[in-house]
Amino acid sequence: MAADPKAQALAQRKLEAAGKYLTFFLESEEYGIPILKVQQIIGVTSITVVPRTPHYVLGVINLRGKIIPVIDIRRKLDMSPVEPSEANCIIVVKSNNIEMGMYVDRVSEVLLVTPEDIEDTPFFGGQVSTEYLVGIAKTQGRVRLLLDIDKALSTSELMQMSAAFGGGLDSD
Repeated sequence: MAADPKAQALAQRKLEAAGKYLTFFLESEEYGIPILKVQQIIGVTSITVVPRTPHYVLGVINLRGKIIPVIDIRRKLDMSPVEPSEANCIIVVKSNNIEMGMYVDRVSEVLLVTPEDIEDTPFFGGQVSTEYLVGIAKTQGRVRLLLDIDKALSTSELMQMSAAFGGGLDSD
């Protein structure tokens, strides 16, 4: 008897999503991004505001001679702003071959997520987009939302940012 194609596809997605994740907090919610996307974690430094950028772009930083855009992932996910704290940091990631900083509330840990830990993202109705989520990890008695950073910022959004910065974004 052949296996259910839908179940096979779900199992394949879970297998592909499994791995090490850097977890971070936005308010009380914990998120994870694949550790292979993370370039480094830095403290909040002086961010230069760039006019006419999308609302979620805080500006740019000079990171060892490279100009890196910094996005406020809270704004990107339509979350309410919070007061800055000493725990805030910038996670430098590579998405669609462009390095950028993600401003987050605080970093938590590096976590190994197995296929068995991952649940498919629930359907919340047509008005709610969850395409930026790989899935939901249930580990250590906690729930973590696993982000697909490449989908959280679409290619068109990255191109808009590149144009706003005069094409000066560093990419490989």
